Amino acid sequence: MVKLRATLWLCATLAAVAPGVAAAQDGGRGKPSVPLHRLVGGGHIQLDGFVDEPAWADIDPVPLVMYSPTYGGTLTEETEIRIAYDDGYLYVSGRLFDSDLGGIRANSFIRDGFSGDDQFSVVIDSYNDHETAVAFVVNPNGARSDRAVWGDAEWTAGTRPFNSDWNAHWDAAVQRTNDGWSAEMRIPFSTLGFQNAGGEVTMGLSVYRSISRKNERHVYPDISPEYGFFGFGKPSLAQRVTLTDVNRATPMYVTPYLLGGMKQIPTLREPPDVQAAYWATTDDPTGEPGLDFRYSPSSNLSIDLTANTDFAQVEADDQQINLTRFPLFFPEKRQFFQERSATFDFATGGVTDRVFFSRRIGLDQGELVRIYGGARVVGRAGGLDFGMLNMQTAPRAGRPGENMGVLRLKQQIFNQNSSVGGIVTTRVDAYGKTNVAYGADSEVRVFGDEYLTLRWAQSFDDDVAERNPLDAGTFFAQYERRRQEGLNYSAQYRRVGPDYLPRLGFQLRNDFTLFGGSSEYSWFLGEDSQLRAVTVGGTTEHYYRNSDLTPESRSYAPMLRIALKSGTFMTLTSRSSFESIRDPFSVASLRINPGEYWFHEADMSLRLSRGGLVRGELGGSAGSFYDGRRVGLRMSPALNVSRHVEIRPGYDLNRFELRGGNYLTTHLAKLGVDFSLDTHLSLSVLAQYNSAADQALVNARFRYHFREGVDLWVVYNEGYYTDRVNGRANNRDPMLPFSSGRALMVKYSHTLTL
Repeated sequence: MVKLRATLWLCATLAAVAPGVAAAQDGGRGKPSVPLHRLVGGGHIQLDGFVDEPAWADIDPVPLVMYSPTYGGTLTEETEIRIAYDDGYLYVSGRLFDSDLGGIRANSFIRDGFSGDDQFSVVIDSYNDHETAVAFVVNPNGARSDRAVWGDAEWTAGTRPFNSDWNAHWDAAVQRTNDGWSAEMRIPFSTLGFQNAGGEVTMGLSVYRSISRKNERHVYPDISPEYGFFGFGKPSLAQRVTLTDVNRATPMYVTPYLLGGMKQIPTLREPPDVQAAYWATTDDPTGEPGLDFRYSPSSNLSIDLTANTDFAQVEADDQQINLTRFPLFFPEKRQFFQERSATFDFATGGVTDRVFFSRRIGLDQGELVRIYGGARVVGRAGGLDFGMLNMQTAPRAGRPGENMGVLRLKQQIFNQNSSVGGIVTTRVDAYGKTNVAYGADSEVRVFGDEYLTLRWAQSFDDDVAERNPLDAGTFFAQYERRRQEGLNYSAQYRRVGPDYLPRLGFQLRNDFTLFGGSSEYSWFLGEDSQLRAVTVGGTTEHYYRNSDLTPESRSYAPMLRIALKSGTFMTLTSRSSFESIRDPFSVASLRINPGEYWFHEADMSLRLSRGGLVRGELGGSAGSFYDGRRVGLRMSPALNVSRHVEIRPGYDLNRFELRGGNYLTTHLAKLGVDFSLDTHLSLSVLAQYNSAADQALVNARFRYHFREGVDLWVVYNEGYYTDRVNGRANNRDPMLPFSSGRALMVKYSHTLTL
């Protein structure tokens, strides 16, 4: 543990001595801070969606530019966006003129949903850290969305840089008008963390309006699309604004809940006459209270406590067909773990690998584990982001209860886009069995768009006899150019030891050394072209076993992507892969034997415009697969029957033909239906069928949203066996029951502001 203490001391020392961050500039990108309009005296704004108060008339609209489909093109519709604040709130209004009232897209009433709607949004870097932000969005129906942004909105290593499952307290109102629609937002400063220096607060701010049918986006400030898909929301490119004498309220939010319901589980009974064995149903009633508590004693510190934590209302995971020998990764959807989740992020390479993965808490191989409770503290001081989380789970299925904790520090250095930090995770069960992981990382913006990332992590586990730090550790180094227009590239090195075991994290594979890289070149076309951009590039990865440096996996994947002005994307990829298999494994029910395999595959995908009446993705792939071949088809369209009903069917098919006459066809079918009467009442149903698991699943969630913080949920889940004969564990067992189990839960939560 000497190495662990030394690393913590190093991180603390770097945090203490790192230089401060200048508040009035945005990382040297040339946008000085401007004062924001303060409402005083008679500057009252009634939040009704009509932008008709005299206070708005005193404020000049911000200058907007076209971000897409043609950067700097002529705006086809007039847009007026104004921003102001008072002692307790930030206000944003939009007069969103439209020459075709019937063309306004307003397809959804559902919170955090997107159905190709027109949108009006503000993105706020409230801590002025040039890395994180929160976005607030409203559509013409008044349906609100909010999301957290981190990593300066960069899709590094394919990782999504925003979280749409994050929710906050704020208000919005919209109105349809004779010349378009209008909207007003009121965001309390108690929702925004910030740093106050001598009575002055500096934030980064950007706003945008999207017209879906035209794939047109108006933005402020002037941001070029060369910075990526979400470039208009990049915190580092936001306009710096200053606010004075902001009195942030420090309310305490207390959210008690009541949960009641019934679970029914099939149970195999075996009387003395085995032939008369049969299935019965065991009832498991549930009725219990719980409590969440939030308090922000200052503008840059938030404390959350939870007791008898429950996530009954969380939507079901999307089923997947696993085509590899590695475990599947499912994203976190539980609300408690969303707040400032980027603070705890410590990726160690690839899309999935990380030292801390919150789904390890309260979930065990997809099964729920009761959480007694826990606490989280997140905040920012100077250029230092910090977060602490500790949770206690109950015993389950003969396993002892566990205490799980994480501490994360991240200090800005050199400039607003560079940092150094550290992390420690602990997992200790009631018997004293311990797993500890620690890490140190640094991300440096060398110059321009060039970045260097270094990460080291090591684990200590009672079941693993430590041989040396390399065997129980992982190291990651990457140099990249982050840019969408023109040339971007990356080169990375990675090593993971055989004994590296972060039990509170996620690690796809162990005991390898990786050399990899990527490069792309993109052209943005002019206003006269139907094409928006053309991109050519490719990726390559080479995995070698640490023991003898023999190749384990290799891949080469050249790519062509064409983006139309309408918002439709077409991507063509050719992938050549090598796999050296030493231990047999199965894809679905097909056995892959040890050996060395080269296989080649072509893939085409078409992503329809998000603003179209029919949206979604279509794709197909074909080629060799180990010692045979595979053909795959996939589709995930979405369409709105009306603004009250959205249908999202989906279907994935894989046809395998391996040597020796091994054939298999897998089917993954989904049907999602969202019904919403208005922004208060909604019903979402997701039905899924997975032939590889021989199961069908139904998840139905009814929600009545009384007001912000007050909700009634009714949730129904049931699974069905689709192969009741062959799915038996023993041929002597009776045929499986039709239902694999069902649950009906009712949950009422009510937030009190103290």
